[in-house]
Amino acid sequence: MFHRKPLEERIAERQAKLPPLKEGEHFEHGPAKFVFVTLIAAVVLMHVVGLGVVMHFSS
Repeated sequence: MFHRKPLEERIAERQAKLPPLKEGEHFEHGPAKFVFVTLIAAVVLMHVVGLGVVMHFSS
């Protein structure tokens, strides 16, 4: 009744049908890219705010 292939085989077949990724155009994990960019932006923002606070109170 249930004659399906194992999940690993189905995933492997699906990935084999995909064209190869072009170098530099794909970031394989979208959520990881979002988290990475968000963290970088937050660090830059904190540095700018911190620099502004230090400059304000140093004079």
